Formats: sequence, C-alpha cells, structure tokens
Amino acid sequence: MSIYNDYIQEIEDRKAQGLHPKPIDGAELTSEIINQIKSVNNFNRENAVIFFIYNTLPGTTGAAVVKAQFLKEIILGETTVAEITPDFAFELLSHMKGGPSIKVLLDIALADNGDKAHKAADVLKTQVFLYDADTDRLKEAYNNGNDIAKEILESYAQAEFFTKLPEVAEEIKVVTFIAGIGDISTDLLSPGNQAHSRSDRELHGKCMITPEAQEEIKALQALHPDKSVMLVAEKGTMGVGSSRMSGVNNVALWTGKKSSPYIPFVNIAPIVGGTNGISPIFLTTVDVTGGIGIDLKNWVKKMDENGNVIRNENDEPILEQVYAIETGTVLNINTKTKKLYNGDQELIDISKALTAQKMEFMKAGGSYAIVFGKKIQTFAARILGIEAPLVFAPAKEVSIEGQGLTAVEKIFNRNAVGLTPGKVLHAGSDVRVEVNIVGSQDTTGLMTAQELEAMAATVISPIVDGAYQSGCHTASVWDKKAQANIPKLMKFMNEFGVITARDPKGEYHAMTDVIHKVLNDITIDEWAIIIGGDSHTRMSKGVAFGADSGTVALALATGEASMPIPESVKVTFTGEMKQHMDFRDVVHATQLQMLQQFDGENVFQGRIIEVHIGTLLADQAFTFTDWTAEMKAKASICISQDDTLIESLEIAKKRIQIMIDKGMDNHNQVLQGLINKANKRIEEIKTGIKPALMPDINARYFAEVVIDLNIINEPMIADPDVNNVDVSKRYTHDTIRDLTFYGGDKKVDLSFVGSCMVHKDDLKIVSQMLRNIEKQTGKVEFKAPLVVAAPTYNIIDELKAEGDWEYLQKYSGFEFSDALPKSTARTEYENIMYLERPGCNLCMGNQEKAAKGDTVMATSTRLFQGRVVEDRDGKKGESLLASTPVVVLSAILGRIPNIEEYKLAVEGINLTKFTPISTKQ
Repeated sequence: MSIYNDYIQEIEDRKAQGLHPKPIDGAELTSEIINQIKSVNNFNRENAVIFFIYNTLPGTTGAAVVKAQFLKEIILGETTVAEITPDFAFELLSHMKGGPSIKVLLDIALADNGDKAHKAADVLKTQVFLYDADTDRLKEAYNNGNDIAKEILESYAQAEFFTKLPEVAEEIKVVTFIAGIGDISTDLLSPGNQAHSRSDRELHGKCMITPEAQEEIKALQALHPDKSVMLVAEKGTMGVGSSRMSGVNNVALWTGKKSSPYIPFVNIAPIVGGTNGISPIFLTTVDVTGGIGIDLKNWVKKMDENGNVIRNENDEPILEQVYAIETGTVLNINTKTKKLYNGDQELIDISKALTAQKMEFMKAGGSYAIVFGKKIQTFAARILGIEAPLVFAPAKEVSIEGQGLTAVEKIFNRNAVGLTPGKVLHAGSDVRVEVNIVGSQDTTGLMTAQELEAMAATVISPIVDGAYQSGCHTASVWDKKAQANIPKLMKFMNEFGVITARDPKGEYHAMTDVIHKVLNDITIDEWAIIIGGDSHTRMSKGVAFGADSGTVALALATGEASMPIPESVKVTFTGEMKQHMDFRDVVHATQLQMLQQFDGENVFQGRIIEVHIGTLLADQAFTFTDWTAEMKAKASICISQDDTLIESLEIAKKRIQIMIDKGMDNHNQVLQGLINKANKRIEEIKTGIKPALMPDINARYFAEVVIDLNIINEPMIADPDVNNVDVSKRYTHDTIRDLTFYGGDKKVDLSFVGSCMVHKDDLKIVSQMLRNIEKQTGKVEFKAPLVVAAPTYNIIDELKAEGDWEYLQKYSGFEFSDALPKSTARTEYENIMYLERPGCNLCMGNQEKAAKGDTVMATSTRLFQGRVVEDRDGKKGESLLASTPVVVLSAILGRIPNIEEYKLAVEGINLTKFTPISTKQ
C-alpha cells in the first residue's frame, strides 16, 4: 500500500498546483491498483478503477505490461470486474497502441478461443504498431493454416486500419488567437527554463505563452464551442528556433483534441498559422500530431506601379495587409477546395497545407500511424503473395531528364528506400530514407523515451550506424530536477542500444559534451543522413535535420525517416578575408548579404543551404552549418575537398577512440563500427574510388548566393533589436550590424563564450587575447563577467596538452569541478572569468541565466526573448551574438569596443580564417 499512498499524497500535492493525478507509467503502482480493484470491499477501489481505466500510459511502459495482462484475465474469464466487461477490456486494449497489448491480442486471437479470437482479431485489424516479434507470430500462424491469422493479414494487406477510419471533415471551422506579433519562438510555447517538466504534459502545459493567454484561449473556446482555436504568428513565422515537440504538445493540449479517452493529456490535431508560414522543423512536428500548419500570407511587400518594392526610411520593405486577422476572427478551412475562407470570401489557397500526405496524417491522427501502417501493409501483402492495393497517396516523384543533382539530391537518392531501380529523383520528390546517425538530447530525451514506449519499440533499429544520448542541456547544474530525470533517461536509452553521455552503471566519467559536437564527430561519412532532437542538428558532414522527439524516436525504432527532397540554395564566396576578421563574421555577413541580394526575402527559409567552404575542417565549418538554423534553413550541406575531409575524419576517429577508451562503447561495438566505417571512407577517398561528395555541375538550385568577403570590414553582430518600433522586427536573427553601429559605448553586462557555435580555436583565441591584453596593459581586469564553457571535454584535454588551459586557469576566478558539481543555478555574477563545465550553459536558458534586464554579448545561437536573459521592469534583456574576440573584449571593457580597440586586441592572434575555393569541376 505504501506506493499507492505515496501516489495519493502526490495527487494532493498536484491539486494545490491545479493539476490532475499524474499519469501512471510504473508496473508496481499499477499492480497495487489492480489488487485494490480485485478487493471488492476495498476503500480505495472506486478510485483504483478510475486510475486503471483512464490514467495509465500505453505502449511498452511497465504500467501497460501489467494492464494488458489484467485485461487478458478479464477477457478469458479468469477475473471478473463489474466495471470492465470483456468487450470493454477489448476496447481498452485497442487504445494501448502496441507492445504488451499486441502480445495479449495475438495470444487470444491465435488460440482456440472461438468468439473471443474473432473479437481479438477485429481489434488487431485496427492496430499498426507491430514489430518483428509480432509479425513473426502472425507469419508462423498463417503458414500453419490458422484462419484468424489469414483474416488479419488480409485486412492488413487492404490497409483497413486506415480505410475504415472516418474521413477528414470537409469544413474545419477555426477561431484565431494572435499568439504574438513577429516570429513566434518555440520558447514562447515551451520555455527552455521549464524543460524539466516536458514529460509531465499537464504540468508543462501551464507554461505556454502566459496564464493570461491561456485564459483568452479558454474564453474563445467557450464562445465558439464548435470551432478549433488556431494560434497565429502575425507578421511572422510560427515555431522558429526548434522543432520542440513539447511546444506542439502544449498547443495541442490547449487547442487540440484528445487522442483517446483513455490516454491522459495526449492531444492531437493542433492548428497553427503564420504570416510567413511555419518553421520547417516545427511543421514536421505539427504533422506528427495530425495537425495543420498554414502559411497565411496576410501581409505582403508593397509594390509601386513598376513592380518594385517600396521601402521605408530604413531601407526596409513596407508591408501591406491583404486581409485582416485578429484574435477572435472566424475562418473556415475547406479540405476539399483547399482554400481558406472568411465567411463566403475566399482568402487564400492552402493546398500546401493540405497535400494528400498531410490529409492522411490528419485522418490517421498523426504521421507515425501512416509510417507503421505502410510497413504492415507491405509485410502482409508479401506474406500473402499478393500485390498491395494502392491505398495511400502515391509518393510524388520528380525526375527531370538531363538535370544534374545537388548534394542533398545525391544523398537522398543514395539513402532512398523502395526507389524504382534506375530512377533518379530531384527536389520535391517524396522519399523514405535510411537514417545513419541519430541524436537525442537530455531535455527532450524523456519525451523521446515516452514516444518509443508509445510506439512499442524496445531496441534500436539495426539500420542505424550510431546513436547518442547527450547530457549537455543539464550539464551546468546537477540539481534535484536533473537528478530525478537524467539517470532514468540514461538507463532507458542505454538499454535501448544508444551510446549515453552518462553511464547508468557509473563506470565511466559523465560526458556532458554538447550533443551537436558529438554528433559531428560520430558522423563519419559525408553521404550520411542525421536526425537529431534539436534544431542545431546541423552537421558539417552529411545532411542533418533537427527534429521533434517523436521523429527522433521513429528514426531510432525504424532507422528511417520520410520527407520531400528539399530545394537547395548554393552559397559560394569570393574575395579575401581581412586579417582582423573571424569566420563567425563571415557567417553573419552571409545572412546580411543574402537578404540584401534578394530584396529582404529569406531564400534560405525551408531549404538546404549548400555551402562551399571546403578548405575548413569539420570543427570550424560547423560554425556555419550550425547557424543555418538561425537562417531558418531546413538543413545545410558543407562541400569539402578530399584532403580536408580526410583530415576531419582522422580527427573524428581520434575522438571516437577516446569515447571507447572511456568505456562508452556497448555490446554491439557501435563506436568501433564507426571507426571501421571511417577507415573505409578514408580509403575510398585516397584511392579515388569515391571522392568527397560534390554536386553535379548541371545541378539546378532555387537560388545562388555569392558572398563577397572583400566588403566585410568589421565584426558583424546579430542584434535582437529589442526596441524596434515595429514589434515584428524584434528578436529575429536578420538584423546584422557592424561594430561601428554601436559607437564604442553600448554597455555590456555579461559576456559568454560557449555553445555549439564555438570550437577549440575559439578557446585558444580567449587565451591568446587575455595574454595580449596583459602584455599591453600589465594586467587582465574584467569590467563585466566572462562566462566560458568549452563545448566538450575533448577540447579541454587538447587545450591542456597545447598549453592554453593553464592560461585560462590563470585568469579565471572560478573553475568547474566534476567532483563537486553545482546544485543550484548561479543568479549573480562577479566581474571575473568563470570556467564552466562543458555543456550548453547559458545558451539553453533552462538552468543558468544572466540577470534580468542584462545586455549580454555571446557566441551562442539564440537571441530570443527570455532565452539567455529575461526582461525586468523598465529594461529589456537583450542577447547580442558575435565572434569570440568581440565577446571577450566586451567583458574586458564592459562595453562593445570600437573598431580600433578591436584591431589592437586581436593583433597577432590566429583567428579562424577561410579561403574560398573554385566551385568549377
């Protein structure tokens, strides 16, 4: 009873927070609940029945295992429960998705159980989350002449699990809620500082936008009970920043519909819109839940009579409203005409939001059901020896004779599954591809684990070359939240077959390295496809896609992903970098020059950036590919030269070997396998059998951007522009300003060198700059705090070997200790240098933060409101993003330097340089 009493106490505690009982996932508590149900006169029996029916999680959770077995006892008449008849027990099993429920249904269906067998078969015909153990049983029974097995397989072959579902309504009525003006960051929908609660969906839902916004949404629902609330980013893009499944979960929790009456707080079918559409990775997450994402286009650039863009005094395009959307506007989505209406007035074509494939996701309640459904249909047809009927919308195939392939088109064609032999596909084609590398990060990892349990997966797909579970997002502070969540996550992932940053057995040293850096190292083939649970999954080898926790789970479970081949934008460079410039300035200038070349239109958005920076090693090139998330690109590909790629792979091998030496490899020897594959790839390049990936000379691009290095004369700073009178222009990453703009007198309250954007050379720059300053002034004195967090332990080890770490220690006032990790987040900073533990640190914003209202100068990736620094009364927090030397000097001076001060400070320092190469073949 003690575990049940603990649960009752937890319920009382949650009531005080306005929360319902927490969903049950454990076997022990579920077993105790079942014992109370069996005890007819038990005082707790009534509540126990409710908990059992409505508050246990499905899939492969411990609770689901025990629940499925008890329902089997009821169906077979071994136990009688007045509230749960055998028919109701079958209904409950039908909502449990897979794993133990499928096993129980197969037990009943394939045994000589008469009417019960047929009822079990009827339920099985609706299920799609079957794995090898399940399909093997069906195959064996069919081969042994079992009629029920044949009946089930015939149903699967006809895809009745899909065809018998209700059709999507022709008209979907919505009422709009303006969630914000300008880009809506996923931090607004699911704040990073609440990451610890993401797996507790109801609790996490409390943090969406604001309590006032939540009340407005509830009021709209009361006024319009027949309509869905559509969240809108007015004059902006919805869901920028990350895929963040928790953000979509929150939107669905407040505005969607229940996925099942028996699964608590799992909602589906959210509807979102944005003037400039939906961020690509966020839209994928919307698809996962069977939702709708609409590019509203309700504001457009104003044109003169000659078709030229009209600009304001700041040389920015002036927008004009095409149609009005306000909170409370009633609209109709017509899924047949694929138009958006206000009453009888047609507003816009929304066919891109309602493609045949997306309509299937809506009908099935999400994309997973379609992915697994197609697999089970193919399996059944093969066993029956028949051709599977065409039920699902055929994959779109775009093949243009005589047209070459971009780099991403080559990778997708190489990794495609089920492609017609000899067929070559171009951008726009729908493709199912094998995934080589998968990454899960620690603040979304528990959700990924939940998704794996929900889809009844128990072991990593053998297709995947390697997978890594990070500990970087919770590296800064080992507090009670981290201690409660992270060991459980690491144990689950380790047992699943993933290489884990922390050893559940405690045998190797915890590695809190930034996930993207590790994924970049374990990607040992530039032809690879990588899926990672973070928007900065942007490797400089292969093509990498940031994804929601569910898509990560799907890649881990199946080794596959499905998506259209994206269009590409080619980026090349001309000219020469100035001696005092750093490559980070080139990255920012790329965004600025692109916007200037295309009249303010972001041609990168939703596309692949194919960047030709082949003379840079993978570590340095990652600074560019990483930033493409801020450019709103879907992904990026770095085109590398043979010798550079070989050197990058040799570095990767050494770092993987260090992981092996630490004891991180598993029984499948995944890490050793990666080294073997790297050796094979190096040999292919050296012998000329398969040179480094290059696009075809006659490949076709959506656009080509040429960046002129000659005109980059000053460090370039990405500014959140927090006081722009046009609210929609705040907190974007499109405002890029040179150093002189700030006049050498803008106060800086804190500087941060860290995040996935920096590499070893950046830490060496810090060391060299401090030595320079000491030589010039006789001392190193900070007028603002400088926080330094190396992204990986490997970098620290290499800095120690090269003599730089001792200088950083010399000038620091704090150095992290693995033996005594911080248990509380720092809230106040002194004017010293802090050497923090490897990991995300301030960039994530879930643990450490700057003081409210601070002006922060950082090397990180995010400048969204509230991410690194929150506002205070009378002063907006702002996070400006710049190169390492600018950030360090800002801490020394307590302000942004002028160009003369900057040049003096970097004199003689080895900044990260880049020399363009010819793209001709």
